[in-house]
Amino acid sequence: MKKDIVINAAINEVRVAITEDGRLSEYYIELPEKEKSIGNIYLGKVSKIVTGINAAFIDIGLNQDAFLHFSDIDDTNEKNLFFEDDDTENNLEEKKTQKSKKGTKKKSLIQKVKFHTKKSGAVDINLEPGQLILVQVIREAYHSKGMKVTTKLGIPGRYTVLLPFDNVLGVSKKIASYVERRRLRQLAKSILPEGYGGIIRTAAQGKSEDELRRDWNYLLDIWKMVHQKAESLKKPGLVYQDLGLATSVVRDLFDQDVKLLAVDSKKLHKEIINYLKVNSPHLIEKVELYNGDRPIFEAFGIEKELAKTFRRTVNLPSGGDVVFDHTEAMHVIDVNSGRSNETDQEKNAFKTNIEAANEIARQIRLRDLSGMIIIDFIDMQQENNKKKLFQEMTRLLAKDRAKTVCFPLTQLGLMQITRQRINQNLEEKTSEICHVCNGTGRIISKAVLINTIERWLKNFRKNSREFKLILQVHPNIATYITEGTFSIISRLMLKYFVKITVQQSDTIGIDKFRFISVRKDKDITNEFM
Repeated sequence: MKKDIVINAAINEVRVAITEDGRLSEYYIELPEKEKSIGNIYLGKVSKIVTGINAAFIDIGLNQDAFLHFSDIDDTNEKNLFFEDDDTENNLEEKKTQKSKKGTKKKSLIQKVKFHTKKSGAVDINLEPGQLILVQVIREAYHSKGMKVTTKLGIPGRYTVLLPFDNVLGVSKKIASYVERRRLRQLAKSILPEGYGGIIRTAAQGKSEDELRRDWNYLLDIWKMVHQKAESLKKPGLVYQDLGLATSVVRDLFDQDVKLLAVDSKKLHKEIINYLKVNSPHLIEKVELYNGDRPIFEAFGIEKELAKTFRRTVNLPSGGDVVFDHTEAMHVIDVNSGRSNETDQEKNAFKTNIEAANEIARQIRLRDLSGMIIIDFIDMQQENNKKKLFQEMTRLLAKDRAKTVCFPLTQLGLMQITRQRINQNLEEKTSEICHVCNGTGRIISKAVLINTIERWLKNFRKNSREFKLILQVHPNIATYITEGTFSIISRLMLKYFVKITVQQSDTIGIDKFRFISVRKDKDITNEFM
């Protein structure tokens, strides 16, 4: 299977597409107002402990407190609780002792909580309001819910993950060889200081001692900086920011199976090369700086595939289609049959359902759907066909890096899937709630619209010698792109060497734009789309 990674960078976004045999299989996007937070480490303060939901709320210096479930706290947690605030118990002890000498008493703020789990039984958790603690983001904020965090910190590298608060050593289950697993464990034990743990990733298989030692030492240096910054902070705030989207994809997914990594940004190309020089020099020859005339996503056939991803209905080869809908609680997918030459209804239903399963599994990854997913397949009578469909869907979902659980078809022909939520899904990232219909619909976000405008300008610059344009947009968009000393429109004009006059128009939708040629005095929008 030929696997490529294609990276497109614009003023307002970074897009990463992964193709398998020329077909889009995974897609990631990073927008300025929705920056990636997963993997970031914060010095937080316990603001509230709610035993009724087995959780605490942690102030991490942002507008909304993070959610820390008791199951995401280390059992011993003592290493992490070394930061103390003025209101913590250790400081109160001295005050309490002094007051007790005068005959007064002070109530302790420590809350000793017992958390019950099926696996471990009763677990003691020692938390106190006002306590400073290091936490790491494991799930992005979405809807009205804040970020989810854990005290079980892990700093990922190319081949390993450093666990500074744990002394266990884990090896990826995908490394099947007992001899190789033992070699990697022994090597990790010889490198890691006492009290540190780690996870050895699949990419470490077959790597030399020098490569793995370099990776471990790199992570230990990062942890040293994190620790020093955390100790210097006096209030909650960010102490470690994980790699940006492009570099993190290179770290996690760029391996020997990838035939080509193409990027159209000199800045990102340099960042990737510098990262690989330290971590995987042998992969540098696979990195290409794209300088073609056509936009990189068009050249690799990705733009057309992406257009399908944003559609509610996706067509199937046999004539059927799949319809994607969502509610607050779940995603609902409906499979419809189309015209077919098959005279056997059962055979036609099975064929369409198998096609749908392949497309649905791919779209779940592309759209990053998560939570509960219900699929209404075409009804089939034969139990053998139902079993084959379930087995096929299970096989397809096994390719997904997010944890998924699939259940057999119910009597009503419904298949239930649960998928781990980590990020906002693609729709949430690239669209906004429509304020005109009070949230019953969505429109593309301002950032996505600006990136569409930039792609238009890039194509215009390559195919035209005009240097003056009029851009007509909705008043809200006009304000957004012109505000500030170094506004978005100013940066676009400098980058593409064209003078753009912004005009407000109430007749244009908030998700649309129109370019007028000053020289020709006509609308040229469609000419360069």
